[in-house]
Amino acid sequence: MTLRSSLKWIAGIALALIALAVLFVAIFGWNWLRGSIERMALEKTGRELAIGGDLAVEFGWPHPRIHAGAVTFANPAWAREKQMVAADAFEVSIDLPQLMRRNIVLPEVRLRRPVIYLEQGTEGRKNWLLDLQQQDEGARIQIDRLMLDEGTLGYDDAAQKTRIRSELSTSNAQPTEAGLSFSAQGQFKGLPLKASGSGGPVLGLRDERTPYPLKGELTVGRTVVKGEGTITSLLKFSAVDMTLAVSGKNLAQLYPLLGIAFPETGAYATAGHIVRSGETWRYEKFSGRIGGSDIGGTVQVVTGGKRPAMEADLVSNVLDIVDLGPLIGARPGRLEAAREAAPEPSETTAPTPAQARVLPDMAFKAERWDTVDAEVTLKAKTFRHAKELPLEDLVTHLSLRDSVLRLDPLDFGIAGGQLNAVITLDGRKEPIAAHARVKARKILISKLFPTVKLSKASIGQINGEFDLSGNGNSVRRMLATSSGTLGLVVAGGEISRLMMEQIGLHLWEILELQVRGDELVKLRCAVADFDVKEGIMNSRALIFDTEITTIIGTGSIDLGQEKLDLTLNQKTKDTSPVALRSPIHVRGSFARPEAGVDKGRLAARALGAIALGMVNPLLALIPLIDAGPGQDSDCAQLVRDARTLSDSKNQTSKP
Repeated sequence: MTLRSSLKWIAGIALALIALAVLFVAIFGWNWLRGSIERMALEKTGRELAIGGDLAVEFGWPHPRIHAGAVTFANPAWAREKQMVAADAFEVSIDLPQLMRRNIVLPEVRLRRPVIYLEQGTEGRKNWLLDLQQQDEGARIQIDRLMLDEGTLGYDDAAQKTRIRSELSTSNAQPTEAGLSFSAQGQFKGLPLKASGSGGPVLGLRDERTPYPLKGELTVGRTVVKGEGTITSLLKFSAVDMTLAVSGKNLAQLYPLLGIAFPETGAYATAGHIVRSGETWRYEKFSGRIGGSDIGGTVQVVTGGKRPAMEADLVSNVLDIVDLGPLIGARPGRLEAAREAAPEPSETTAPTPAQARVLPDMAFKAERWDTVDAEVTLKAKTFRHAKELPLEDLVTHLSLRDSVLRLDPLDFGIAGGQLNAVITLDGRKEPIAAHARVKARKILISKLFPTVKLSKASIGQINGEFDLSGNGNSVRRMLATSSGTLGLVVAGGEISRLMMEQIGLHLWEILELQVRGDELVKLRCAVADFDVKEGIMNSRALIFDTEITTIIGTGSIDLGQEKLDLTLNQKTKDTSPVALRSPIHVRGSFARPEAGVDKGRLAARALGAIALGMVNPLLALIPLIDAGPGQDSDCAQLVRDARTLSDSKNQTSKP
């Protein structure tokens, strides 16, 4: 038999087989395949597939289509719901070239009135994985495009405290306006969830070519997200181009949604444009408010590394000083509550009640710091509600790398000068290890206390710095365990004479200045030098020297107990006809400090005046006359003397 004859026989047999197959299908239909398909599904997945309606096939290359009615596919035994998929009818196209490679790829799936339940269980089990144990990530059906008509979609993950139920409906009023509407409710990671919106009729699950139009609103807990735009590939989010508005009570509450740590803040609302290209997300040119402050700029997050890498460039035209409180762990209304709870100042060493303390005590959530690496720059031009603390400009750069948070620089304009700080918090350690270096330069006395009338006429600049290290998960604990040094210096300048006469308790001069008006006196030097150990600030030198009075202070400040124990002694340089000449004690808590004279010393002077008055009324003024040393003191010697006095008092106060 020749080759040509052989080919004719082979072609004839093939045509005969095709003709027999067509005749068989014409007589018996495709339903005879249902049993085979159901048995194969049970064998491969261990789960029952039931095809209750007629089965039909439309041939086409490379994507033939299969139609069936009343289809159900069971869940594994561990799942909550009995069926994973149930639909009145379904239509699928199959990628034959992929099927030949043993990959199940469905370019398009249409389901009528489906009920779909997806669930993630323990040990990595997922009901949409089709191996017998539901753990093989490769044992899944790939669906590129999905069309749902009047369906229900559920998702459960008990380990994540997530349970969501969604209702879907298709609008077909006009073909050009046909689309999908959805609503959902339940809980996401333990937080209540609600969502609603609309999109295109074809869900592009893996379609990398066609952007999917989407408009919706999502509420998770107290966070609200509204968006409108397009997403390419709904499973991968390969590309995103949407307008996005986000609002909530606290930026830190975004952590369950994004898995990225944000700082504690007040209520916020922002609106901007979000785009994704590759592994880069950008929230561009957004604007909004955080608390009473305006905020704007751009935030970029790059995924794909060890952890997300965030960069942000933020600007605030008017920053409310109150909004900085939550960033350092301060609770709203804490100061007012502490003042009400603070006891009367006393000479006892009783601890300050916890409810009467004012230092920020909210713990930093350092365990979240390893969720992101961040480089954030913030600039603020002006401050609101800063009358008691005259801040002017803020420039800071925050760096978070491997759970180590660093503010470098943290620069404020304050009272005409500058406050420059570098702060490091090492979240790798428990508790957090903190280190702060702060420098004050050219701060004007006249502007530092704008609410104090007596300071407005004062002239002079404050310079100083402190270097402290401590351990704790809140600012309060960091300060309560801190050690280091603190120093402030004022050299030259002028200050209110009335203020100095009041500190010196010179009654005659106070009355005289009240009548004729205040004036300035020369400020020779002022020094505040503290040594800090385990949260106790011990004065090494506390001096205020003017041409009329020298004030030397001693004592300590307890940062842990938030208590003051300082004594100010005055040395008058000019004779004052009527002066009480008593040390001034500054005691009490940070919430309720109080300055008062030494009542015992005053009583002794008063008794002396009364006794002399009995002899001669004019002699009663002798104990009240302050003769003073009559000359200026050397500032350097004053510092040496003050340190000697402070060291001796600190030694005697130790047990």
